[in-house]
Amino acid sequence: MAMTATDIHRTIDAVWRIESARLIAGLARMVRDVGLAEELAQDALVTALERWPESGVPDNPGAWLMTTAKHRAIDLLRRKKLIERKHESLAYESESDAVDSKSELETMLDDDIGDDLLRLIFTACHPVLSAEARAALTLRLLGGLTTDEIARAFLVPEPTISQRIVRAKRTLAEKQIPFEVPRGEERDERLASVLEVIYLIFNEGYAATSGDDWIRPELCNEAMRVGRVLAGLAPQEPEVFGLLALMEIQASRLRARTTAAGEPILLPDQDRSLWDPLLIRRGLTALERAEKLGGARTPYALQAAIAACHARARTADATDWNRIAALYAELTQVLPSPVVELNRAVAVSMASGPAAGLALIDALSDEPLLRNYHLLPSVRGDLLSRLQRHAEARDEFERAASMARNVRERHFLQRRAAACADAMRSPD
Repeated sequence: MAMTATDIHRTIDAVWRIESARLIAGLARMVRDVGLAEELAQDALVTALERWPESGVPDNPGAWLMTTAKHRAIDLLRRKKLIERKHESLAYESESDAVDSKSELETMLDDDIGDDLLRLIFTACHPVLSAEARAALTLRLLGGLTTDEIARAFLVPEPTISQRIVRAKRTLAEKQIPFEVPRGEERDERLASVLEVIYLIFNEGYAATSGDDWIRPELCNEAMRVGRVLAGLAPQEPEVFGLLALMEIQASRLRARTTAAGEPILLPDQDRSLWDPLLIRRGLTALERAEKLGGARTPYALQAAIAACHARARTADATDWNRIAALYAELTQVLPSPVVELNRAVAVSMASGPAAGLALIDALSDEPLLRNYHLLPSVRGDLLSRLQRHAEARDEFERAASMARNVRERHFLQRRAAACADAMRSPD
């Protein structure tokens, strides 16, 4: 049966989501400008939108887009005389050389596509950009998302995202950031930046900071997809596999984290039959890989090991909280952070009782970084509730609710405050 115009447009959208990163990466190696590479790739997409409804979808749509983009890139190189610029990878000195070297340029685009993707990841996540700009540019170039999709994902106006992306590409061009994977210490620093951006995207999907939805699975999926690409391109980097393990295991719980109405369900109350066994297996495999590469004590691998303890427990009561508390103690050594200390307090409360956890929480009460962090009073309220100190718990839940920016989370905390009020009226 012949495809309708709607079917063709859906196919084009799907092909673009899959192929755009590869396409932009190959073009960026050629023109040495991420922004220009994206424009050339977009030109090829526009051509597909014009031609495919009449000619039909090619047998290999990705290759068709690549070939079309190649030709446009070569034409642009000739027309704008970019060839006269002294790029090390393009040893051509005149426009006439460009005409003779067309086949060589095409070969360049076909080679080392894996390395090109790695270069694109490192370029999009360059520390010269803000964390917000890196996240937006990564989703745009590697996830193939539109500015509207990114704006909706992060709950900011579309013009804001558009400006971030435009400024990011301009900054990369003006600073003449090389399209390469850096070496030595710079590579280590940039890898940390890359992983930070990927996890930032994942976390925004796993527990949205604001808005009407508590989770946004599409953001988690995009982060995992980029993480898998990176793992395939950097198979000897333990931290990459540690992060991938952490994301896969955490994402396995997504279906169980909310009610049908979208309300949050805390970990102990989740229906574990809804946890995705495939993602758990993949996560555990990635964690094993990180450990074999010597990364067992890296921050992401330690967090993944904590997540693995939950994944291996068939029931909430079977959770090895002593092991989790010990892992958090290790994590505080390699990643000192008040948020990590807060999570350790929760683990200690589960292993040794709420009073032990509350003592650790109270030690964090004056921590400046947690002053506006709603999870501090939320956790404190939970521990006070478990200690039957319902009036204090109600006050903490109300304070947490007033600080929460996510609508679902705010309502959840308000319900917990109301439950404490009910317990005060009915002590039995």
